[in-house]
Amino acid sequence: MRVVIAEDAAVLRELLAQMLVERGHEVCAAVGDADALRAAVAEHRPDVTVVDIRMPPTHTDEGLRAAVDVRRAHPGTGVLLFSQYVETKYATRLLADGSAGVGYLLKDRVANVAEFTDALERVAAGGTALDPEVVTQLAGASHRAAELAPLTEREREVLTLMAEGRTNAAIARALAVSAGTVEKHVAAVFDKLGLPVSHDHNRRVLAVIRYLRA
Repeated sequence: MRVVIAEDAAVLRELLAQMLVERGHEVCAAVGDADALRAAVAEHRPDVTVVDIRMPPTHTDEGLRAAVDVRRAHPGTGVLLFSQYVETKYATRLLADGSAGVGYLLKDRVANVAEFTDALERVAAGGTALDPEVVTQLAGASHRAAELAPLTEREREVLTLMAEGRTNAAIARALAVSAGTVEKHVAAVFDKLGLPVSHDHNRRVLAVIRYLRA
């Protein structure tokens, strides 16, 4: 395989490169940030990339967003996300673009070198390699997003403002509508989220919790 590695931890980056070279693979580039990953893939057109999710400068999701860009620009290049974290937002988008040649492994759950290289080879060949924990969390994220699917755009705006702790009057001012209109939207949110009137629970709080989970 021809491989590009994107990992901001220098020691791990070098260890991955050494491990792959020792097993007969060509490491075209080993880089430490997302922009360098995009450039290296464009230059070398590797069979597969190994991408850490949290990279400079903010160490949030730069690597994952770069992986999405790589798949869009070079659909024939496999992408193996290799991270300590499960990030559902962009990972779902990466998989939605086409599951062929995509993998997502968690660093602390890879048992040995052979397991890692086998997964990388599957991804390079157009297959998939997903950690079971990743599958579980992505499925949960999809389900939670589906819970909000019935809401209209305006109802989502109202629910977002509810999550910020605003009253109906404050929501009405923010959206430049009447208080009565907001009340109708709030009632629709409760109805579509399946939150009936109850003396034991505050529907407003339950709706916000549902929103935050999604």
